[in-house]
Amino acid sequence: MGGHYFTGVDPEEAPLPVPVVLGGWRDLGRDELIAVSRERFWWHELVVVDGVSCAVAERALFDEMRRGCGLREAVVRLEMAVAAELVRLSAFIEFVATRNGWTGVPFVREAMVLAGGECRSPQEARMRLVWLLDAGLPAPLCNRPLFDLRGNLLGVPDLFDPVAGLVGEYNGADHREPDRRRKDNEREARFRDHGLEYFDLVGGDLPDIAGVVRRMHATRSRAQFLAPDQRRWTLDPPPWWNHE
Repeated sequence: MGGHYFTGVDPEEAPLPVPVVLGGWRDLGRDELIAVSRERFWWHELVVVDGVSCAVAERALFDEMRRGCGLREAVVRLEMAVAAELVRLSAFIEFVATRNGWTGVPFVREAMVLAGGECRSPQEARMRLVWLLDAGLPAPLCNRPLFDLRGNLLGVPDLFDPVAGLVGEYNGADHREPDRRRKDNEREARFRDHGLEYFDLVGGDLPDIAGVVRRMHATRSRAQFLAPDQRRWTLDPPPWWNHE
């Protein structure tokens, strides 16, 4: 369906078994290539994708979030399904509301509470969860464009705390290229020139949750917490901005 973050492999690049929901159909047997479920399945949840019978995205995501992945990874899967435009967060919430009594529903609801539906990569979503759950900071804005007071775009930060005036970025492997790194440096300078504090994380940082939390707290303690009439930036888009 185009959800390119759902790769079908585990962190070691080993193929994961394909989940197959049989409903009331006869059994297919068992092997290491499939993970069989006999849960209820209705015809209106069926869609054909490139000639293959599949569950609609809401049902597939619901099952995926219940597959023992842990709370944070369940949130990441929901965020990535929304980012890929496979589901809308509001529509998924409505779908889950029809699953009272199903195994794992309380877990899925807990994950939905933590989802913002605005992250664009798994690592962004994981960074946001460290911010919320481990650093205990107020919920940030995600991927909201920031402008200067003349209407020029400053950047679109991964995380933004508008009260403190704090930008947080996750820079993955693609940010190591010289041209990309140069643009990242220029964007950081624009943020700082307009009174915003800044931190970034790179690959390998997120497993050290305690270290990331210290950096988040230290950076926020340096932020200016300016009153609205003192800020040199705005979240209000200028007339020319129509980017979705």
